[in-house]
Amino acid sequence: MTLPTVFNASKLRKDSGEITMGATDLNFIQDRTIRRYYTFLCLFSVILVTAALLFCLYMTRSAKTMLLSHDEAVASSLVEQGVSEHIIARALTATGRADVVCSQKGHALLQKIGIRPALETQFLPHLHNFQKRSVCSALTVIVPLAVLLPGVGFLFFAHREALYRRALSVINGYIDGLYTEHLPQTGEGPVYRMFASVDRLATMLQAQNDTEKNTKIFLKNTIADISHQLKTPLAALSMYQEIMENEYDTPAVIQKFAAKTGIALKRMEQLIQSMLKITRLDTGNVVFEKNICNLQELVSDAVSELTTRALNEGKTIILEGSDTDTLSCDAAWTGEAVSNIVKNALDHMDAHGTVHISWEVSAFSGIIRISDDGRGIAPEDIHHIFKRFYRSCQSQDTPGIGLGLPLAKSIVEGQGGSISLQSTLHVGTTFTLMLPS
Repeated sequence: MTLPTVFNASKLRKDSGEITMGATDLNFIQDRTIRRYYTFLCLFSVILVTAALLFCLYMTRSAKTMLLSHDEAVASSLVEQGVSEHIIARALTATGRADVVCSQKGHALLQKIGIRPALETQFLPHLHNFQKRSVCSALTVIVPLAVLLPGVGFLFFAHREALYRRALSVINGYIDGLYTEHLPQTGEGPVYRMFASVDRLATMLQAQNDTEKNTKIFLKNTIADISHQLKTPLAALSMYQEIMENEYDTPAVIQKFAAKTGIALKRMEQLIQSMLKITRLDTGNVVFEKNICNLQELVSDAVSELTTRALNEGKTIILEGSDTDTLSCDAAWTGEAVSNIVKNALDHMDAHGTVHISWEVSAFSGIIRISDDGRGIAPEDIHHIFKRFYRSCQSQDTPGIGLGLPLAKSIVEGQGGSISLQSTLHVGTTFTLMLPS
């Protein structure tokens, strides 16, 4: 019988936990099939011993019956010949030392009439019948037991072989990347515990495989999105360069397209910086340094550069909250999240619009709300708003690259918080940032 190769690993570890199989756990008696087989062997041994004892008793009775029949025949023959009953009784019950000489004389007499140890059994009717009866009785007991033990052993090993073949088939499927089948886990003992460990390992490998596939898909889509985002400013830069080369003697044209070149370069820089930040967050290279931060100072610093833009565009940013509220967070990254959401609000509102930022602190969390009275988000776009590079049909004519909100979401969730939004089309949008205190 060929058994599947068993790996000898003391521990199988994953971030979520570990799988162990110690030496003390390897009690093969816990295997239900083996336990049944050994129970059968014990019962078989008891039956065999019992059968042997019963056979001995039976043969003893048979021997007694044979001897009594022989003694009765001898006694009858002697009585018919006129031998005294006293002498016959003494002859049949002679067991003392004084009878040793008589025994020798009896042996000599038997030798004289041809009854010797080498005489064939068939010439001794009583012994011959006893022999036939003994052989038949022995075969009646031994043959069934001799057939039963190999038969049960064959069934046991056939079941074990089928179990190993099934397990080997499933493991080969795991090797080929097929995780739909599972190893048998209906029994007890080290074999089934090993199956359970291998099955959990396969689950981990499947999860890792799915993660790798999703990562590849994400990278593919990300690269495609970045390429698409870079194509526009690169094409514009190429066109501006060509125009400035042809109009090198016209200062006004050169100045105009130099400014446009600066805008295109700034857009590319913004894209690259945002992608670098998101990549750092995704790969876990960002360690959030949480400190006690004053929320008013955090929000004020976050929107300080956007205040000038709001004034130039005729928009207003209003801050409302206690100047003593504090929160344990990474001030720089949290400010980045707030700034991105406010920037998104300014991008999607008309002149004279207002961005309202408020905050509050409870026993368990700090909450920052950013509301605007802008265009709002269509219901069909709400579930996609945090996707990278996603831009709704209503925002195609607005600046931005579609990374600000995904970056804000990654920052908040990276600190153990959550971000949600409520929006009504043509009324406004409210983002709620909740961070653990």
